[in-house]
Amino acid sequence: MATNSSVRAVLITGATGGIGKAAVIALADKGFHVYAGVRTETPELDVTGVTQIRVDVTDPDSIAAAVDEVAKRQDGAGLYALINNAGVLVQGPVELVPAAELRRQFQVNVGGPVQMIQGFLPLLRAGGGRIINISAASARVSLPFLGPIAASKAALESFSDALRVELTPWGIPVSVIQPGAMRTEIFAKSGAAAQEARAEADPRTVALYEQQLIALDKVMAAQRFAPVDIAVTVIVKAVESRAPKPYYTAGSDARQAVWLSRLSPRLRDRLIAHALGVSGIQAAH
Repeated sequence: MATNSSVRAVLITGATGGIGKAAVIALADKGFHVYAGVRTETPELDVTGVTQIRVDVTDPDSIAAAVDEVAKRQDGAGLYALINNAGVLVQGPVELVPAAELRRQFQVNVGGPVQMIQGFLPLLRAGGGRIINISAASARVSLPFLGPIAASKAALESFSDALRVELTPWGIPVSVIQPGAMRTEIFAKSGAAAQEARAEADPRTVALYEQQLIALDKVMAAQRFAPVDIAVTVIVKAVESRAPKPYYTAGSDARQAVWLSRLSPRLRDRLIAHALGVSGIQAAH
């Protein structure tokens, strides 16, 4: 069934998550037709102006099927925006991150957006569209024990910088949004996965990081997470803007990361270690 070609259509991946779900509803309320990219359809997105599209961003066949379905529904009208929001968070000391988890981090956070862009670019050209990649504040400043997520988002931003110039001839803007820590389930899921990884690792190696992890847990327990509406407002702004910016920040800690990134590495390391309560901890043997 084709959608109304006079209504601008956007596609957002990771539509069942906190930021993704809220962005779907907000964009539909703004009058866009939203293709909500989901791995499993949910009744929560059965609302006016929303069409759920099954897609696994790590599966090329799934992406190709999603492209075909959206193309048929759009009936030549193209796509106004692709929002790459799907992502996972892998955390823990680099020494203890399982190889499979590291691969998953990059398959979802880097390979996924790149493959989605490759698949949907013809529809974006047809619709005079734009690309919006959801990054993270950690892409600016990599925090200890968050190396995998920071590295994946930094890689995504590098692809975005290249694409921004490559797609200039077709007038396809590429924007990066860097949210800070938002109130979503991703941190709880990531923490549970990290605990499972440590349970399977060599206990002697895990013990080396015990004091640092205890200190970090205390800081995280006191962490104030921002409401997802802060990120959603920026996403809507990037979609609606006539001249979207290359980079947006969302949240006070994201703006703080920009400031930290301008400091010398040694000063930045000291400030981060102090803020996380890990400064002064002696090496365990």
